[in-house]
Amino acid sequence: MRRFGLIGFPLSHSFSKKFFTQKFTAENIPGCAYELFPIENIELFPQLIAQDQELEGINVTIPYKLAVIPYLDEIDEAAAQIGAVNCVAVKRGNGRLFLKGYNTDAYGFEESLAPMLEPHHSKALVFGDGGAAKAVKYVLSKLGIPFLVVTRKPGSDSVLYNRITADVLKEHTILINTTPLGMSPDYDSCPEIPYESLSDRHLAYDLVYNPEETVFLRKSRERGAKIKNGIEMLHLQAERSWYIWNI
Repeated sequence: MRRFGLIGFPLSHSFSKKFFTQKFTAENIPGCAYELFPIENIELFPQLIAQDQELEGINVTIPYKLAVIPYLDEIDEAAAQIGAVNCVAVKRGNGRLFLKGYNTDAYGFEESLAPMLEPHHSKALVFGDGGAAKAVKYVLSKLGIPFLVVTRKPGSDSVLYNRITADVLKEHTILINTTPLGMSPDYDSCPEIPYESLSDRHLAYDLVYNPEETVFLRKSRERGAKIKNGIEMLHLQAERSWYIWNI
């Protein structure tokens, strides 16, 4: 049996478990299982890996995306620059154990965003500066797209929402929400920007995927903007994990 799983705490529900369980069935992949490992402390991670000799891959979620790094033998470039790991490949052989960490969020976001970009999408606004924003900023930098981070509290590398004027929106035609605003059950919230200044030149991307269309996306769509939620990014990063575990 090849086993894979997700570490985090708490793990009340998991997209990953549902995704991989359905994948194994739909694609007739035998002898594989995906489980949840709600470990209360990251110090239990080595014990988990040592005790389960069938474990070949681990996804990592809050609050361990950073804390897991010291336990790994190597991390890829994206994970190093972002400062977060959400996928670990577990390799065993000749009595040795080798753990390599990856960040598949960056891959998922880039592959999801890139097909939507047009020449006039040259600058971006990133709403929020938490953990989810790290992969977004890494990808924008990689693509050579300058960005402005927008937050509710003053920060040395960000501006406040009240600085987002019509002129700023005219110049920044990519809008990316990395905050939980609009996520179930907080359906009515959204980044506070002058939506009336948006046009069909704008691209609005929301990392939130539940609901499918947040208030942020709806208001942007009503002004003619192209919109996309985070579900494809989620699927892409999961598929990337599967690829990593099988190379």
